[in-house]
Amino acid sequence: MSTAIPGLPILAADDSMLSRKFGREVANYFSGSPLNRVSFLRGDHGFLNAAFAHPATSFLLLDNYSPLAKNAAQLAYVGKEDIVPLTGPDPFKGTEEEQIKSFSSAVTQPTILFLGLDEKKTDFQYREYKGNPYFAVDVTPKGSIEEKAKSVIEAVKAKEGVSFIPGGRLLTLNAPEAAIYAQARALLDWNARNPFCGGCGERTMSIHAGTKRVCPPTDLAGVPEGGEPTKRAGCPTRRGISNLCFPRTDPTVIMAIVSSDGTKILLGRNHRYPPGWYSTLAGFLEPGESIEEAVRRETWEESGVHVGRVVIHSSQPWPYPANLMIGAIGQATPDGETINLGNDPELDDAKWYTFEEVKEALESNTALAFGDPLPEGERKLRIPPQTAIANRLMAAVVEGYLGVSPKI
Repeated sequence: MSTAIPGLPILAADDSMLSRKFGREVANYFSGSPLNRVSFLRGDHGFLNAAFAHPATSFLLLDNYSPLAKNAAQLAYVGKEDIVPLTGPDPFKGTEEEQIKSFSSAVTQPTILFLGLDEKKTDFQYREYKGNPYFAVDVTPKGSIEEKAKSVIEAVKAKEGVSFIPGGRLLTLNAPEAAIYAQARALLDWNARNPFCGGCGERTMSIHAGTKRVCPPTDLAGVPEGGEPTKRAGCPTRRGISNLCFPRTDPTVIMAIVSSDGTKILLGRNHRYPPGWYSTLAGFLEPGESIEEAVRRETWEESGVHVGRVVIHSSQPWPYPANLMIGAIGQATPDGETINLGNDPELDDAKWYTFEEVKEALESNTALAFGDPLPEGERKLRIPPQTAIANRLMAAVVEGYLGVSPKI
């Protein structure tokens, strides 16, 4: 299995007015998907049926979030014939409305996600939209489909050169496929975490090609074949405009805090980090709070350092399970640089590191994942790899980000 640190997404050349003024857009790992999501087609079952059945369609299988892959850097895809024993030949037969009417809480349905179209390949066309379709299918054995799922897993594992690789903190895939995996993992995780309705507690069902969940008004569980479905009790989610459950994304601020004289970066470590490992500070954005306010609050709560000006640098989708990391750079106030860990027990330690120390850590960083053991006897600063936005924020600071117009 490959253990090389993967590269970052490559953006197309851009000579726009904004790029000339603020610099090139920053693309972080897990972004830069090669697929056009064409999200407006997710409710079109004519499109989904055609895409699902097409011989050029690729299916990514995930078993408990572990994707099928050729190696640690490259995903593996299967064809329709490999997943039909689990999904059936026509999982998008009928309209969404008809599928909701045929809902049975006693039957487990495999979650099938439509990911998008690869427009670099044009074997498939629906109306004016061209590109080879990509789906993800959750093959985790569970419920009434447990045996079918196990059978599909064993069949694909028997293929030469592929296996399911651990998906707990997968940071080894090449950049385009990391983005595909991030989309699939985050949506499958959300579907799995929301099997019941938040309004009435009844079972929900996945619709809109895996990107919405709905609480059906009727249920065929326990009804003889051909019988009328049982009406469920009233549910607040079936009234008004908030009648669907949408995927969750948790905004999180992550920040490189620079000293007031512009020579040091504040880094911290919590109790989960191995010896020698430090990273930028981070925390969840709270309701009614701006990004800049969250940066200041989280920095003070965790380290005691007071922050003045904050600029937004870039963002990173983080599918563990559903975060959007909002990267920022802030500057400490001249009289607010004293570290005090007494407010919030989040950190075990926090330190000011010089730009030179951080630059050396960036240049010598060969760790594949945050937390890889230090070589025996090494006591140098270790930081996350470039697949983490924390690394890119540190690099931006030491490479002169503060010397150009802020990218707001």
